[in-house]
Amino acid sequence: MKELENCRLCRRNCNVNRLMGETGYCRSGLDIKLAKASLHLWEEPPLSMGKGSGTVFFSNCNFSCVFCQNYKISQEGIGKDISIERLSEIFLNLQQKGANNINLVTPTSYVPQIIEALKISKKEGLTIPIVYNTNSYENTETIKSLRGLIDIYLPDIKYYSDKYAVKYSNAPNYFDTAKNAVFEMFNQVGDTELGPDGKMKKGVIIRHLMLPGLLFDSKKILDFVYNTFKNRVYLSLMNQYTPFYKSSDYKEIDRKISRKSYDALIDYALSIGIEKGFIQEDETQSESFIPDFDLSGI
Repeated sequence: MKELENCRLCRRNCNVNRLMGETGYCRSGLDIKLAKASLHLWEEPPLSMGKGSGTVFFSNCNFSCVFCQNYKISQEGIGKDISIERLSEIFLNLQQKGANNINLVTPTSYVPQIIEALKISKKEGLTIPIVYNTNSYENTETIKSLRGLIDIYLPDIKYYSDKYAVKYSNAPNYFDTAKNAVFEMFNQVGDTELGPDGKMKKGVIIRHLMLPGLLFDSKKILDFVYNTFKNRVYLSLMNQYTPFYKSSDYKEIDRKISRKSYDALIDYALSIGIEKGFIQEDETQSESFIPDFDLSGI
């Protein structure tokens, strides 16, 4: 895992030696840190229909979203250190429970370890699709290292304007970074493929979490997705934003998304030609949809 000797897995390019115990922006070291592993029923339908998506929540994050609903694991570091061998066992346990896929949530900081764990578990009978669920703030070389191991990419493109990326997530050069990462993701897995049961086998689902007052920024992201990929990827428009963590310090986003704004974004998506996508109902704006990070399944 030479990548950890001068860590440049994400756009932060910290260059710390994690093999020697140093940590960078994300606070991740050599060990893998998990907060939960379970069957999850609230991802996009092709991922979670039936018994659910086998979600593996990694602790720590290279983002600093002021509104993060998972701040307990992303910013406060709740989780348990495990070995590569244990991670491979968790993958196999989720498959045994009937998971549709293995859903790696916020995995960027642990890509070298995940690669080793996947190699072990695939040798021992792991056959379900692997989902890479990311904020997209990572270097293209990191995505390239995953070729042949990831079946479904689930990138969240959060911002178009650098102004908001810096203000709300301390993530300069975000859109260009995310754009290049998504190009490589699509280059690897190509067009979406669903099984006869409607479950996703391979492809890309691009997520976008709409923020209060940023309809114009959201529209620019939709323009990029459609102009670049047409309907060769799925677009998931999320309205589940709920004020959390430090959002009360930013009055303009200290509120939920209005139905009017969300409907306007859906209408815009349809008007430019987007046909393959997912939308959410109002009840997703609730704390009840946030997992209890109780270290279960670890």
